[in-house]
Amino acid sequence: MSYKVFIDGAEGTTGLQLKTRLSAHGGVSLIEIDPALRKDLKERKKLINRSDVTFLCLPDQAAEEAVGLVENPETVIIDASTAHRTSPGWAYGFAELSEGHRKAIAEGKRIANPGCHATGFIAAVYPLIALGIAGRDYPFTCHSVTGYSGGGKKMIAEYEAPERSFELDSPRQYGLSLRHKHLPEMQAVTGIDNPPIFNPIVADFYSGMAVSVPLYTQMLKRPMTAERLCEELSEFYSSSPLISVLPAPQSGFLAANAVAKTCKLQLYVCGNDRQITLCSVFDNLGKGASGAAVQNMNIALGLPETAYLEEGDRLL
Repeated sequence: MSYKVFIDGAEGTTGLQLKTRLSAHGGVSLIEIDPALRKDLKERKKLINRSDVTFLCLPDQAAEEAVGLVENPETVIIDASTAHRTSPGWAYGFAELSEGHRKAIAEGKRIANPGCHATGFIAAVYPLIALGIAGRDYPFTCHSVTGYSGGGKKMIAEYEAPERSFELDSPRQYGLSLRHKHLPEMQAVTGIDNPPIFNPIVADFYSGMAVSVPLYTQMLKRPMTAERLCEELSEFYSSSPLISVLPAPQSGFLAANAVAKTCKLQLYVCGNDRQITLCSVFDNLGKGASGAAVQNMNIALGLPETAYLEEGDRLL
């Protein structure tokens, strides 16, 4: 059986990546909109309700509007925007966190795809809370280095312009107001008392990201070393085909683009008996966006979870 899939907003960075992935997916067929009608509400409504799955790759307000067009009770909506990530009735699309998350994705018709920075933070912090390693009141800090593709078409064009500002040669910190749009889901999904102090940084490479969470072991609820924490996180994610837990690399370096063009996430546990850094390395367009969206679609449709997401299906 081939499921019918529509991408509402296929011209953006995530939408284009989704189109590439789904065009090679043997279990689905794409419904494509006439480019001249891509903003026509009537045509979009028709295609959304004709689909088995619709991906929303739209700004928040447009995504909310698109949900209002749904009349077919069987259509699964996977929203890649920020609009519904903390909304009641929406499954949060991070199946590896718990059987409850996986079941909600499998049985639900409304799935919110996680944000890229949030994916890295939640992958590190959710098990700390779930396993009773850290308290909900722990004062988390998060640093994230990302490729410039995360900024969408405008930022991509800015970085790839023949003549560009010299400032783009250097990593640039942003989100300086400490009100980044991913903070609500970071807090809500992990269940922590306060949002982390979050320092996102964009650098001069296309895709990939490294999201780091530093920890003081003396402030944890249980005695913990880097080695012991690596063991516990490895067990937590032992059944997850796309997430691996690893000790600090012997080289002493972590590259943010190490698994670019894949849907893998590598969670590194670095440090010693007094201080630990957890670092999630993945592709902001893969596990951080389109790859996660396809994974959620696979689960929702009852297909193999990693169909067309394995290493052999690397986007080139």
